[in-house]
Parts: sequence; C-alpha cells; structure tokens
Amino acid sequence: MSRRLISSGSPFEAHVGYSRALVQGDWCFVSGTTGYDPDTRAMPERVADQAANALKVIGAALAERGFSFGDVVRVNYYITDPAYWDEIAAPLRAVFGDIRPAATCTVTGLIEPLMKIEIDLTAFKG
Repeated sequence: MSRRLISSGSPFEAHVGYSRALVQGDWCFVSGTTGYDPDTRAMPERVADQAANALKVIGAALAERGFSFGDVVRVNYYITDPAYWDEIAAPLRAVFGDIRPAATCTVTGLIEPLMKIEIDLTAFKG
C-alpha cells in the first residue's frame, strides 16, 4: 500500500510537521482543521463561518485523492464553548445530513484564541 500525503498549504503543516491528510490504501485520515479562510488566511468571528471554512479545506483535501464527504465514516468536532453546538449545526448538516457518519463533539481549548472549532475525520473507500 502506498502512503500519499496531502497538503493544504497551511503554514502550520511545515512548522509542526504534519499533513492536512494522509491516504493509506482505502483510508483517508484528515488532520484537525480549523476555520481559517483558505484563500485569505483570515479567521472569521462566527463559529458557523469557521466550521464552513474548515469543511471547505477538508473537502478539497478529500477530493485531491478521489475521496468525498460521502466516504466519511468518522468525524470529530472540537469546540471551545458548548454554546457553539447549535451554531455549527447548519453547516455540519449541509455536508453530513444525509451521510450521517459516526461523530463525537468535545469541548476543549484550541491553540489560538481566535479558533472556535476544529474538525478531523476519517474516510473509507472500500
């Protein structure tokens, strides 16, 4: 099985030493992705906008190696305030509403104060 790395171009990838995603066989593992706008690198104030940006970056990483959101089997959401759960429902439902992967949401701190959500996931094409 070949191991293929996917980069989103984020400066964090080279700085810390990780890939946006890694494909191993029929599996794609997407690293934690926060809400920076992928074009401007600006962080929106609203958590729903951050979630939408994270999903945009994740979708591009999946597509780069022939995966899609329909292949997602597991997703983890990390939010910094439990009140954000209702605010992120719409962008999450727009992507995962019909797919309904196994999911977990954890309330935790993130590495930058502006970050309100981080999303990681696993996809399988088998």
